[in-house]
Amino acid sequence: MADTPTPAYSVRIRVRMQNEPGMLGRLAIAIGEVGANISALQGFEVKTDTLDDDLVVNCSSEAHQDQVRAAVEGVEGVEILEFEDRTYKMHEGGKIEVLPLAPVRDVEDLSMAYTPGVARICLEIAKNPAAAHEYTIQKNTVAIVSDGSAVLGLGDIGPAAAMPVMEGKALLFKHFAGVDAFPICIRTNSPEEIIETVLRLEPTFGGINLEDIAAPGAFEVEERLDAEMDIPVFHDDQHGTAIVTLAALENALKIVGKDIGSLKVVVAGVGAAGVAVSKILMNAGVQNVIGCDRQGAVHTGRSDLNASKRWFAENTNPEKLTGLLTEVMPGADVFIGLSGPNLIGRDDVVAMAKDPVVFAMANPDPEIRPELIQDVAAVIATGRSDFPNQINNVLAFPGIFRGALDAGATRITENMKVAAARAIAATVPPAELAPDRIIPSVFNPEVAPSVARASADAARADGVCRH
Repeated sequence: MADTPTPAYSVRIRVRMQNEPGMLGRLAIAIGEVGANISALQGFEVKTDTLDDDLVVNCSSEAHQDQVRAAVEGVEGVEILEFEDRTYKMHEGGKIEVLPLAPVRDVEDLSMAYTPGVARICLEIAKNPAAAHEYTIQKNTVAIVSDGSAVLGLGDIGPAAAMPVMEGKALLFKHFAGVDAFPICIRTNSPEEIIETVLRLEPTFGGINLEDIAAPGAFEVEERLDAEMDIPVFHDDQHGTAIVTLAALENALKIVGKDIGSLKVVVAGVGAAGVAVSKILMNAGVQNVIGCDRQGAVHTGRSDLNASKRWFAENTNPEKLTGLLTEVMPGADVFIGLSGPNLIGRDDVVAMAKDPVVFAMANPDPEIRPELIQDVAAVIATGRSDFPNQINNVLAFPGIFRGALDAGATRITENMKVAAARAIAATVPPAELAPDRIIPSVFNPEVAPSVARASADAARADGVCRH
């Protein structure tokens, strides 16, 4: 996986070349010979004897970027003018900003936006607190809360290092669903202190998106906040992943012709995401889920389980299987990876049931490289954007919050999550359903509105709306 060029390590190279036939070809060959991929040429500027050009080149690592630079420098007649890491460039100064919605063109505008007119709105909210959801940013604003203890596949990197992920989340909220979101990274790993901090922030926001908080603390944080706050609380690592996984599985089963109630599903990783995925699959009809952590299968005979894993053991693994991950995989219909890279091999997939479904979703490197099992697995999905069938939470969280805010929901219910999953699955037309097309593109403009409508309808049906 690390050898595959990706936009995550792309560079922009501005070069000056001698203006003679074949120069661009020699440059392209040099870049290709070191395993990089030119994804774009951004325009020539001819200067008689020379020409300048911007190339966008996808690499596979920072070391690979250095190889590409050396290869370009080795082409006679080519000079590097600029060499820029495009990912670092995108993050310079952050990825979001605050923009005004109301004009302040003259004294009249000022008198309405601020004093004295604003006092009327303050008094209305003091008299009727629910009016804050209509006349303040609560109507459309979500807090993205993290302590940085479980960021992507990077682990406990702290709140400051987590900020680029939370900014990215805010960017996606706005782009895909028009929801204003703001990152709140908290300097503590104490669930109690996270809970206290977020409770104090409630008057500012219309919803709380919990992100990258390590289990088991994540469960306590969500449970307490959901019980004590009057706004939706959603731990995206748990429920966003679960929603999209269920959507993908429902479509995958149409391809392999299997019934959800007859499946044997092995889940690698029994953290926040693993537990939530297992719960939503069981709610949808899966009866045989076996979860595995570092010690192997989770079962009631183990004495090393925390509270969340104890619940998991009591509600899954009906056959009481024991052993390591690779020992419980034979005969499985579905493998769902929510753990780490390279945990299983080709032989493990070969040992699964006929037409196995493999969702290897660890990021940035999955539990098994898709190219190793393309001729074995009937359906493959990952968490990466550079492979088909990306199980990406962005398919879920913008729309589900859009629907919750639009409906005035005070919480996000299980019915809302299942409705969101079915809305995602339904955006892939039956005629287009294929092993490499079980989930819609994150850029499909129908997804967020469909999820929003389904979530809002479910919220109203569940009676959790404030108006």
